[in-house]
Amino acid sequence: MSGKKNWSFDVTKNSISLDLEEGVFTWDDPKKIAKSLKFSAENSVRKKARTAFQSAMSMLNFYINRAGSKPDPKQKHILEQAKLELRKVFCKT
Repeated sequence: MSGKKNWSFDVTKNSISLDLEEGVFTWDDPKKIAKSLKFSAENSVRKKARTAFQSAMSMLNFYINRAGSKPDPKQKHILEQAKLELRKVFCKT
């Protein structure tokens, strides 16, 4: 895909900041999403943020805020829950 309209899809699909598991943002288990993002952030040599937590949270927030013009409300809720789980798996609560 190309063009300004699809730039966020391209970033998510071809992320240069984290090596993400395929379809991680479409899963229906917030804990599984958080654990996958934690693993990706801790093991990626391409992360840009200073800490793995910042990297993982940044990618999750990016996806919630920018990917897709009208996110499915159910999936958006799951991703918001994944933010809470991400804080738990990184002991940030």
